[in-house]
Amino acid sequence: MAKRATKTKRVYYFGRTKAEGKRQMKQLLGGKGANLADMTSIGLPVPPGFTITTQTCKDYNDSEKSSRPA
Repeated sequence: MAKRATKTKRVYYFGRTKAEGKRQMKQLLGGKGANLADMTSIGLPVPPGFTITTQTCKDYNDSEKSSRPA
């Protein structure tokens, strides 16, 4: 039987009073993403948005390097 790929969450939403991330997720969301999630959680007015995980950025950069001609 084929093994299914594990789906990894790559984008975290924040805005109004809801934030999917937390301040403790700094390694995953980066400093700015973790701080925006924290500010949203404590009720500061933060425009809605999203944070792309640091691993997603790394994967993208790695794929760009491998697709460039030598």
